Amino acid sequence: MSSSCFNWMWMFPLFPIIMMLVCLSVAWLIFGRGRFTSSCCGSGSYLPSHRNAESAMDILKKRYASGEIGKDEFERMKKEILS
Repeated sequence: MSSSCFNWMWMFPLFPIIMMLVCLSVAWLIFGRGRFTSSCCGSGSYLPSHRNAESAMDILKKRYASGEIGKDEFERMKKEILS
């Protein structure tokens, strides 16, 4: 056996460990940092979804419809929101 081959034999057991670390690092970069969004599986996202957020007017309408606030207060708050 040549001496050049023998010098590299100590690294052979490290290759699976190195490859596992590379794969885990790539997976962490894709999924672990909270930047992955799933478009096919509902709201499996870490990012805030502005499509599902209720507007102030929607909340005000719900409060008025449930009787939590009266008509005068609804109109006053509606003016504040729209201005």
